[in-house]
Amino acid sequence: MQLTKNRLLRLLALLFAFSLVAAACGGDDDDEAGETQTTEAMTEDEDMADEDMADEDMDEGEPEEEAGGLSQDVIEQASEGEGTDDEDMADDADMMEFDRSTIEGIFEEAEYRRAKVVERIMAHLESGEWGVDDDNILHGPEGFMIDLNECPGDWSNTEGITESEIRIGQTGPQSGTLALYGNARLGWQTYLEHVNAEGGIAGRNVVMKSYDDAYVAAQTIEFVDELIENDNVFAIHTLGSPNTLAVYDTLNAECIPQPFVWTGHPAWGDPEVHPWTTGSILSYSTESVLWGNWIKENLADELPVVVAGLVMDNDFGLAYELGFEEYAHNNPDVVSEFVKVRHDPAAPTITNEVTTIAAGNPDVYISMTAGNACLLAIQEVAASGLKEELSAAFTPSVCKAPASWIAPAGDDGDGWLIVGGGVKDTTDPSLIGSDAFIDFIIESLEANDLDPTISMFGNGYMLGYPYVEALRIAAELPGGVTRTNFILAVRAIDIHHPIFLDGITFAMNGNADAFPIEGTDFSQYDASSQSWIVSNVIDVNGASGNCVWDKDNGGCR
Repeated sequence: MQLTKNRLLRLLALLFAFSLVAAACGGDDDDEAGETQTTEAMTEDEDMADEDMADEDMDEGEPEEEAGGLSQDVIEQASEGEGTDDEDMADDADMMEFDRSTIEGIFEEAEYRRAKVVERIMAHLESGEWGVDDDNILHGPEGFMIDLNECPGDWSNTEGITESEIRIGQTGPQSGTLALYGNARLGWQTYLEHVNAEGGIAGRNVVMKSYDDAYVAAQTIEFVDELIENDNVFAIHTLGSPNTLAVYDTLNAECIPQPFVWTGHPAWGDPEVHPWTTGSILSYSTESVLWGNWIKENLADELPVVVAGLVMDNDFGLAYELGFEEYAHNNPDVVSEFVKVRHDPAAPTITNEVTTIAAGNPDVYISMTAGNACLLAIQEVAASGLKEELSAAFTPSVCKAPASWIAPAGDDGDGWLIVGGGVKDTTDPSLIGSDAFIDFIIESLEANDLDPTISMFGNGYMLGYPYVEALRIAAELPGGVTRTNFILAVRAIDIHHPIFLDGITFAMNGNADAFPIEGTDFSQYDASSQSWIVSNVIDVNGASGNCVWDKDNGGCR
């Protein structure tokens, strides 16, 4: 609660100063002496407030926000059991008792939480604080704002909505080295079939138009243009950091919602310059600091250590690389050297790269890659003999699915670590039969002739669930499902996402909290059970700083 208390104290100090100004302004407007006294009183009290804030900043244990993710201080406090919370988010749903062991209980909680978000939005709409004002500017939580006058002249708030449908567009790899991720669209469409069978969104079916961009950014640009110009969709979803970076300027200029993209790049924490775009998973910047914090806590007797990273040579890998480089720079007592070896995203093998890493005799190895390279890294690290020499080896959160990225390696995968982002995997044997939502997913996939042992089908539910919840919230607002109501619902969302571990919050709060996920599990793979064994779960909702991504130089500004 420390962060909340400090913000409150600062606010009270400033309000106190402003109250003196208001009192002084009650006299004669022409009273120069009164104006002088008012100015002096305001300056004096502002100085006091500044001093109070400076004192608070020096308070032991106060976390500071880090652009693009959680700061080291916040993570270390959370690891010690000192969480923070976001003071403006509704949290009484947590006080209600819902039976998450049944699908009925999960959906009852979802309905309750949607109602609370609608109630919150409606209160602000009715007060005139939120919504589209007379100047055609959309206002939302914590200063969130979109000037709709800057949208194209032919822009429509209800584009992609007919009497019977809400059309959304999607691009992602259905071919190439990352093709397996493209299966998520099929899981998502299966979830939409369930939603549509239950009445859809305000009586409309949600339908998805998908294109295969093969994880090639140039093709993503081409298909997004197609979705805008010919398919006339309501909103667009993209997969992959380089792909999303290639189109998010365009989609924001076109005023087209692009929420819950499947990438943890910190650039999606940018509600001011790119208000129509949000992420859906843990920031890669946060994941990088979490790796460092694990090393600090668990390898204390070996510090400082040499860390080697296998980095995918694109915007995705760069986000990881920059994040961990910064951690290493700030913590020379933890990381004596960070050695990075990049690999071509399209390369069929990474043998040479892992051989280079092994020659450097690192103490810790981290895969900063995705797709087939994750499995290949596990196999190559073992084949090179490096695994036996390592104190720790990490695979990234985007390669958590056991059936896809680690189980095929057999015993070579045993003992690998992960900062897993709190996501449950639908193929994890420890969850099947004991988790109601996982069982619901498996039953739905089987009913639609999809193989439930393919993890990416389950990830489609991870992506589709908050999308549907935001649409349902928008449908309850004045005017129903519109682009402005939808993005307002997205920026105010506060749900229990059942494909994330209990204790992981899925929420945003306008300009104050642009990241829906700020929690994770720390887990270790057990080859005998083909499961991730969770050792710890932390969540620090609302504590990440926003990020305006510098495309030319990399990093947040």
